[in-house]
Formats: sequence, C-alpha cells, structure tokens
Amino acid sequence: MTTANPVPDDIQREFRQAVKDHWVMFLIQGLVMLLLGLFAIAAPMIATLAVDFYAGWLFLISGIVGVVTLLKQRNIPDFWWTMIAAALAIIAGILLILRPAAGVLTLTLLLTAFFIAEGIALVVASLKFRGVVANSWGWMLFSGIVDLVLAAIIIAGLPGTAAWTLGLLVGINLLMAGLALVMTAIACRGVTAPAASAV
Repeated sequence: MTTANPVPDDIQREFRQAVKDHWVMFLIQGLVMLLLGLFAIAAPMIATLAVDFYAGWLFLISGIVGVVTLLKQRNIPDFWWTMIAAALAIIAGILLILRPAAGVLTLTLLLTAFFIAEGIALVVASLKFRGVVANSWGWMLFSGIVDLVLAAIIIAGLPGTAAWTLGLLVGINLLMAGLALVMTAIACRGVTAPAASAV
C-alpha cells in the first residue's frame, strides 16, 4: 500500500545526508554562536542594549521598505491598513533606537515567547530525530529544555531584572545552541546509513 506522504525512513535518510554533507558549516556556526554567547554572558547589559538596537533597526528598515513598496503598488488591497502598519514599524524602530531603555521590557516579553517556542520546537525535533544521529539528539533535547527554563527565569524576574536579564539569557541561549550545533556537527561528520531493518 502506497501513500502520498514521505516515508519517515526517507526523511531521516535525507536529514542524515544533509548534516553529513554540511557538518563543517554546522561546526563553524556553532563556534561563532559559542563566542557570541560568552561575550553576552560576560557583558549582559551591553548585550541587552545590542538586542534592543538590533530590533530597532529591524523595525525601522522593514517599515521603510514597506512604505516604499506600498508607494510603488498603490492598488493593493487594504493599502491604508498596510501603510499604517509600516508607519508604526518605523515609529517603533525609531523609539527603540533613540530610547532603548523603554523598549527593554517589551523585548524581554518577546524574548520569553521566543524561548518558549524555540524550546518546544527543539524538544519535539530532538525526539523526532533521536534515531538519526546517535548521541546528538540529547544535546538538542537539553538545549530545548534550557530554553524553557530560561523563559521561566525571565517570567519570575520581571520587571526588575529586565535591564540585564535580556542580554544574559540571550548569551546563555546562544551558548547552549552553539554547543548543540558543535556536538551535532562532530557527531554527524562520520554518519553512515543504517542497515536496513526487517519490517
């Protein structure tokens, strides 16, 4: 009996081949994330401001691009609502850049949501691919659990610790994600296809 959905063994085989072919890139990305994580942990207030400025520039640039695009395509549906959204993105970006302290609490709440979502995704992914690469799925699981713990720390420390918590937790997150990538890259460099098993 055939099905239109991909066979789980085929998905695992493609994943295994992809990580084997690109393990060096995983390793480099993991090492960079480790270094950035260590810097953010060593200087959490600087890292907090860096995250705030980064988000501000993202909002500002995306808002400007949105306005320019809309001015060239005036006949799109809901033109004015989209223009208002783009203008609000510009205003939010300017406020985050000019008054970073005011945006720290909001960004801390957004980071909490991100850690929760990423933590759940990593836990699910680690359980899904635990048979693909031996010894590396546990690092993904551990990284996901750390993300969920970090989210709990943020919620427990609000609002007083927001000034330094954001940078510190981003640093820990980068450190753990980088470690997971490095360990996965090392485990994946010698991956071979598993022997066919009887059904």
